[in-house]
Amino acid sequence: MQMFTRNDLTLLFRVLAERMGAEQDYLAELDGEIGDADHGVAMSVGFAAAAKALSEGEADAPRLADGMVLAARALLNEIGATTGPLYASALLHAAKLLGQETEIPLARLPEVVVAISEGVAARGLGKPGDKTMLDAWAPAAHVARAGLMAGQDVLDTMTKAAQAAAEGAEATRAMMAAKGRAARLGPRSLGHLDPGAASAAALLDSMAQWVAAKAGRSVQ
Repeated sequence: MQMFTRNDLTLLFRVLAERMGAEQDYLAELDGEIGDADHGVAMSVGFAAAAKALSEGEADAPRLADGMVLAARALLNEIGATTGPLYASALLHAAKLLGQETEIPLARLPEVVVAISEGVAARGLGKPGDKTMLDAWAPAAHVARAGLMAGQDVLDTMTKAAQAAAEGAEATRAMMAAKGRAARLGPRSLGHLDPGAASAAALLDSMAQWVAAKAGRSVQ
């Protein structure tokens, strides 16, 4: 049985940080259309800080939950506005799920996706259709739950969750923003991709790719 260890959490966040760095300009462009154009920098800097905190704190924070707390604090410190608190709350919600464990079966990773989605929803008091990151996380969590209940292969589940997130993000083009700065635009927010949903979809895609690499397989 393949396990997801505390070191794996560090490695995963390094991959997520690299992805956010690569997506920085694109996310800034999206945010510039309906927001203040800072989402790309915020996600890049925030996840880089989280990856650094996880790496430097590995010896003193050996449990998976400890790592999630370190990452949450780093994101909260580095990302302003609503994104930082949302992701910090999401990771703290995931930390509760992980409890005292220093490792879990890799097959349980979809549970983390569900916990993150629940944490985002609880903190943001939003719902799918509001044109936010939840429009990517919620469908991903739905697929993750279904995969867990069916005992589906973890890579298949994570891949399908990432696909659902991408479809959910794309669907935000047809939504009118109900939260954040974009909500002030009213109908003018229609036709634009939500940057928070786009970054969430990118994170989930990288998570699926990381699982594939760990399993020695490729994303189908």
